[in-house]
Amino acid sequence: MMSTDSVAQHAAESDGQSASRDSVVEVCNLHKSFADVHALRGVSFDIPSGAVVGFLGPNGAGKTTAIKILTGYLAADHGCAKICGHDVETQPMQAKALVGYLPENNPLYLDMRVEQYLSFAWQAQCQQNAESKSQAIDRVVCATGLQSVYRRNIAACSKGFRQRVGLAQALLHDPPLLVLDEPTNGLDPLQVVEIRELIRNLGKSKTVILTTHVLPEVEALADRVVLIHQGKKVADGSLQQLAQAGDGAQARVVVAGTKDELVQLLNDVGCEVVQALNAPLGSVKNCGAIVRLPGSGGSKALAAISAAVAQSNLSLLELNSQTGTLETLFKDLQTGAVSA
Repeated sequence: MMSTDSVAQHAAESDGQSASRDSVVEVCNLHKSFADVHALRGVSFDIPSGAVVGFLGPNGAGKTTAIKILTGYLAADHGCAKICGHDVETQPMQAKALVGYLPENNPLYLDMRVEQYLSFAWQAQCQQNAESKSQAIDRVVCATGLQSVYRRNIAACSKGFRQRVGLAQALLHDPPLLVLDEPTNGLDPLQVVEIRELIRNLGKSKTVILTTHVLPEVEALADRVVLIHQGKKVADGSLQQLAQAGDGAQARVVVAGTKDELVQLLNDVGCEVVQALNAPLGSVKNCGAIVRLPGSGGSKALAAISAAVAQSNLSLLELNSQTGTLETLFKDLQTGAVSA
């Protein structure tokens, strides 16, 4: 199981590292309640310029509430959120001007042509910019690949192209921060690949916050993950840090011998069998298991397994460490292995 203390340590280390660099996003001690439901309970994190951050949590964790506060749609009960130093509550216009937001439901005027909608969006939010309307629209159309549907009614566009239109709107005023809420929700596999590639390219020049339930999407796009649960931040770090956090390290063990002998040996050295392996390495004479390593895992735990096998009637055929995954951490949250 994942140790809460170890995960919290990684979160603290990440906060310290982020604070040492110029932050595009600063969130400090956010609290928000709806009647007797505490949606956020002291959430804090910083995001430096140029980062692509996956913002994750089980349903009801509080991530949507945090995003709505960050983008100015909700006011916090306590705490503050800043975009490039501008407080979203006391300096709302300055803060909002620095954010491009693509909501999950991607509200569009379907009876408009793409060109009309982008012109309307520019007039609503970009008239104070130095860039002309034609320059801004040309830039976002090229960036999002909308050339082929530029004069088409939005209602006649596929959902993939509609997502591109929403992204183009978010990019019109050339903000340093993009907030994308479930950007590939409802897309077919080809459209998902296309939108992910678009987000990957945007991340080269923008700071991106990506909220999603699709864990492979975060692993494909994000270089950092902020994970919240029951209104609290429970993990914050790179994918590698989270995979190695706590005592969730695992190993694959294969021996020549019986299953009962192997299970007894693993229990004796404090390993928990996560999954039994049937006829590993192509032989029914072999048995194996994926095990969760005791303590902090690592080389000492592997050495203990190797030594125990050497003193038994079994023959060791394979012993490899396997780091945890983002999916493992997410499941641990939902099953209570990590508490908020």
